[in-house]
Amino acid sequence: MGGYSVFARYYDDLTANIDYQGRGRYFHEIIQKFKSTKENILLDLACGTGSISEVMAKLGYDVIGVDYSEEMLGMAIEKKFDSGLNIQYLCQDMRKLDMFGTVDVTICALDSINHLSSLNDVKKVFENVAFFSEKDGLFIFDVNTVYKHRNILANNTFTYETDNVYCVWENTLVPETDEVKMNLEFFELEENGLYSRSSDCFSEKAYSEADIERLLGECGFEVIAKYGDDTFDAPAETTQRIVYTARCIRNGQIMDRQ
Repeated sequence: MGGYSVFARYYDDLTANIDYQGRGRYFHEIIQKFKSTKENILLDLACGTGSISEVMAKLGYDVIGVDYSEEMLGMAIEKKFDSGLNIQYLCQDMRKLDMFGTVDVTICALDSINHLSSLNDVKKVFENVAFFSEKDGLFIFDVNTVYKHRNILANNTFTYETDNVYCVWENTLVPETDEVKMNLEFFELEENGLYSRSSDCFSEKAYSEADIERLLGECGFEVIAKYGDDTFDAPAETTQRIVYTARCIRNGQIMDRQ
């Protein structure tokens, strides 16, 4: 994990094309289809600037947002002040999650799991989510696929432009591990008409469906649904994002954590 200290300043502008309302309703539909616990406490893990947290709160969930980036959470808290929604935000590394109690639903969106650099880190996160899940609680998360890393992100360069910032996003694929190293250069228009330059870098790693499902099982989850590309269809060979829905089949609070 890493990066996002500079990216946080531009994140909302550069992701304005993401339909957060639609994604929130999509998660809500999955939750309503499979939820069997009584309460509506929802953990938004790696919540970023709080866009999905806001949507889920408006849909009636008691939302706790967790992110390790102080800069991203600063943006989320500004949104909370503007909306007046009762969202609790915590600055934590999801590998070291520490909650006050259990939750009914955990969501982790926008390939946040891919930012974990090893299967051991993925397992730590899954263990933590299980520990703080109600029995029969739901864990819904998405991951970028191996196909996307090898064929879409790969060694490609992307450019993004808004009224205030121009971004050059350059990827480097490590074929042996399906890791994509990402370097971002930002050019921000200043009041004097000149551009200031800043940069950020991070990486994402793709994990196989077999590894994801094995770790979920080891950590006390049962996979109950698996969808491709934000639909309700099964994943295909060219699916770029898989959405997993898993149910906690152990009482997380009595599981031992290392």
